[in-house]
Amino acid sequence: MENRKELFDQFCGIIEKLRAPDGCPWDRKQTAESLKKSLLEECNEAIEAIDKKDDENLAEELGDVLLVLGMIARIKEEEGSFSIDHVLSGVNSKLIRRHPHVFGDAKASSPEEVIKLWNQVKAEEKKKKASLQ
Repeated sequence: MENRKELFDQFCGIIEKLRAPDGCPWDRKQTAESLKKSLLEECNEAIEAIDKKDDENLAEELGDVLLVLGMIARIKEEEGSFSIDHVLSGVNSKLIRRHPHVFGDAKASSPEEVIKLWNQVKAEEKKKKASLQ
């Protein structure tokens, strides 16, 4: 079985090929705006699969959500706005910052303490962001 990095690289390569001049005319035509409805529909279908406890369908629907996310990220990269690497770097940094009880020295032994800590870190981030503007 392929490893996660290989699978993700293959996924990104497929998206890139679909959007290429010799790729799929439908995929090349898409914009972030044109994919909004698909993103919402795929998220709703994933939620429905969760509600039905249908893991087989959930795996497929999460793939569809990932496809739309990958397409939008690729479109934004083509526009020069950001890339999937930027998205991944941002979410990785956020997860590490907002989990100082896992990746740092903070302590949280209950879900309630975790939420309190998460909200404190989030408030500090907003305050810092506001001071930079």
